[in-house]
Amino acid sequence: METESEPYVRLDSLRQLHQVMADMNTARSLADTLQTVANGVVDALGYEIACVNLVRHDGDLVVAAFAGNSAAESLITGRVGSRASWERRLTMGEAWGDLRFIPHTEGWVLAEDDVPQWYTDGPAPRFEDEWHPADRLYAPMYTPGGQGGTCGELLGVLSVDRPRNGRRPGAWGREALQMYAFQAAIAISNARLRANMQRALVRLERDQQALRASEESFRQAFEYAPSGMAIAEMGGDQHGRILRTNDALCRLLGRPAAAMRRYSFSDLVHPEDVSTLLRTSAEGGRAELRLARRDGSYVWVSLRNSVVADAADGPRFLLTHVEDIEERKRRELQLAHRASHDSLTGLPNSAELRARLSGRICRRAALAGAVDTLDAAYGHPVHPVHTADGHGFDFASGPETYDTFDHHVHVVAPAGDRDDGTKGLAVLFCDLDGFKSINDRFGHNAGDAVLIEVARRLSRAVRDGDTVARLGGDEFVILADGLGKADAQDLAVRLRGEIIQPIQAEGRAVRVGASFGIGWAHCGMTADEVLKSADERMYVEKRSRPKQHRRAG
Repeated sequence: METESEPYVRLDSLRQLHQVMADMNTARSLADTLQTVANGVVDALGYEIACVNLVRHDGDLVVAAFAGNSAAESLITGRVGSRASWERRLTMGEAWGDLRFIPHTEGWVLAEDDVPQWYTDGPAPRFEDEWHPADRLYAPMYTPGGQGGTCGELLGVLSVDRPRNGRRPGAWGREALQMYAFQAAIAISNARLRANMQRALVRLERDQQALRASEESFRQAFEYAPSGMAIAEMGGDQHGRILRTNDALCRLLGRPAAAMRRYSFSDLVHPEDVSTLLRTSAEGGRAELRLARRDGSYVWVSLRNSVVADAADGPRFLLTHVEDIEERKRRELQLAHRASHDSLTGLPNSAELRARLSGRICRRAALAGAVDTLDAAYGHPVHPVHTADGHGFDFASGPETYDTFDHHVHVVAPAGDRDDGTKGLAVLFCDLDGFKSINDRFGHNAGDAVLIEVARRLSRAVRDGDTVARLGGDEFVILADGLGKADAQDLAVRLRGEIIQPIQAEGRAVRVGASFGIGWAHCGMTADEVLKSADERMYVEKRSRPKQHRRAG
């Protein structure tokens, strides 16, 4: 731009300036904008060399664009100058408005700093305002939007060198460069914003693609999982309501997906397992329980819960993994049954019998301690009595006043030889008569057949809730609760009548007899003491009957 007639600036110079400013704001990228800024200084403002130094994220300035000298461009483009060195340069020399001019008389001190620069040759100036090759002129660029008319943060610095007319710029040239730097800062800021937005859009699109891929992966993993999966609401009035199920869970329960959405897991769980379900309705919860099939049957499953969120602060859902463990549970029950039942007859074995008996009677030490405590509390002796719903103690003078203790029903036994109306837990000890001779004459297979048939007859003859157990060998025990003495004796007679009927064993009819001893369980005894008492009574009964009548009963 010509400066000799600055008051009368040529119209084509203004047009050039407007054009380069328009070009700055229409560049396609940040790199294009920076190069357009450098080119505009050379094309429109009349300088032979222009350099754009851009502030990096760490505060230092990098040479981002260069125009006017290809040799110098290849030498310094991409090089970095420290922020401290630039701050020093922008405080030296003369302030021309926002511009900073460092004459050659002061520039020698800059020779050893780290700001990238070029060197030009030329004669020493002959006039006062003539440009010297070592003169430096900088136009700082600040981000727009400073408060109160102040400048924003430093965005970069325009370095210009060697005006074409060879003279230092006058008032118009300085104003034009300052205005150009201001517009360049706006263009660069906008280009950066566009670049950041484009990068953000690319990242967003990439994230959305990843999210869509993740959602599709989850959908496929959910839908095609070999075991059951369900998503249920978490919290609120609809807590636990099933929102979505996969095909495996629908097949497991025999229910269509549309029907499953009408239920919550609490609607489908076995009544005995509701409390177990409630304890696992949280993240990481795990439980084994039974769920109802459409046909009314139940299947054992393992539930494992995890919590998933719909968004950062969105609703939370319960993702439930449902695994069919019916076969494993069946094996576990079979193993437990084998451990507690006789392998030949299928009756409870000796260990299970003692466990059931011990579960009904409390030990002597515990009872004595409870009685002593109540004696002291009430000031007179109390006595254990049979009650319907818990530990019973006689707090007054008669047996009609009961109470409960520790949620246990005290077991009492009839007293004396006469039936006084007391009901108790009868223990019938049964020993087969003549069984050894069957083993000896016909073999153990025949003996096993006899034991199996005796077990079947005993089980058929007792009430629901009574226990028939095989103690070992040819010995059986029956636990029958709520019987008086006469009831127990009648039961023994009826059972003996069942046993003495002919039994088919190995193709022949055989007969065995049975001897019964009736014992009574009551709190304060051990299971072994109860069984021993019944066993002793059985031997008394066996010896009291003539040998020739034992087999026939």
